[in-house]
Amino acid sequence: HLGGKKFCTTRGTLTQREPDSMLAAMFSGRHTICQDPNTGYVFVDRDGKHFRHILNWLRDGEVPILKDHEYSELLREAEYFQLLGLIDGIKTSLIKRKVDEEMGTELTRIDIIKCIQSEKVRLRGVNLSGLDLSKLCPGDREKHTTKAKENIE
Repeated sequence: HLGGKKFCTTRGTLTQREPDSMLAAMFSGRHTICQDPNTGYVFVDRDGKHFRHILNWLRDGEVPILKDHEYSELLREAEYFQLLGLIDGIKTSLIKRKVDEEMGTELTRIDIIKCIQSEKVRLRGVNLSGLDLSKLCPGDREKHTTKAKENIE
């Protein structure tokens, strides 16, 4: 019983993936836990909103795909339970998301024109195949096309 929500799992799930975590310590028998004598439920005084993500991570090691504010909430719970692998996974996911957002910016025609007109252009990892760039540079097309080809190579 966690924050008003009931979760059903095994001691093994709670202790195997992160044996040095506080969560594992709580259920290893080393600590006294608040257990209902009639039902066997254990009460943990934490917000249960993201505990399902913690359980799933303990089961399969996969960090869920969440919104940034949800990652912050899950990170707080992972830090409380000292789940170092989950903490690292969340931080890695946030860094990857930031890099993907920065790298995912698409080039516009204006960006291409500015690149072609500049001294040196390096378009590594940019796929220009299938694009007709001939209309981007009115005037001396041959000069710009040659310059663009030299700079791309």
